[in-house]
Amino acid sequence: MRGESLAQAHLYWHGLDGDRRYAFVRGDSRSDFPWLTGREVSQLLRYLPTFADPGDVVNSPVCVRTPAGPTLPLDSAELKAELAQAYGKDVHLIKIGRGVYDSQVLSLMSLASVRDLSQQAGTEVDSGRFRQNVILETFSDRPYEEESWLDAQLVFGARPDSARIRLNRRITRCVMVNIDPQTAASDPRVLKTVAQSRDSCAGVYGSTEKPGTIHVGDVVCVMRDA
Repeated sequence: MRGESLAQAHLYWHGLDGDRRYAFVRGDSRSDFPWLTGREVSQLLRYLPTFADPGDVVNSPVCVRTPAGPTLPLDSAELKAELAQAYGKDVHLIKIGRGVYDSQVLSLMSLASVRDLSQQAGTEVDSGRFRQNVILETFSDRPYEEESWLDAQLVFGARPDSARIRLNRRITRCVMVNIDPQTAASDPRVLKTVAQSRDSCAGVYGSTEKPGTIHVGDVVCVMRDA
């Protein structure tokens, strides 16, 4: 479903609190990737999940605003039936405390990279297509600078509870980046551009070095091991 913009979030060993903790599973799938995603139903990105209690996302119920307008509980029979009808087969909801990740628990990308991909693709690329957890505005405005920080640590802000992460590797992208998160329309130019100009990679994965908070507006310090 569509990602949600937050002013701040808490990072733990298993990623941001509340992030990717639920998934709808395709009842007919026997693969090692059984989740229902925009690959199967592009309109899924027009569904907007939110926490009923944003102050306690670990324990809060989740509600989903549907494209038609009504807001339904995530675990409601009505939402399950609506998604099953869109997919054409049965689905069911699961919750995984450690998160449902493709690979690692955190992803990061710079706005300079998004702007460069927009220019190369010849279309305005919404940063939400890449479903990253953290979006950076870099001082240099140099596209893909984040890739030069692999194996370095990033510290968010100068608070006692500032989160610290380590950047591990580039993110290989799939057809999901073709889907506009606002309209669910697909534009193959986006993945084609990433494949041809960036070896199919955009953004970087990270892992938690020190749990803590991340705030919009944090100055991010890049630290390299001695």
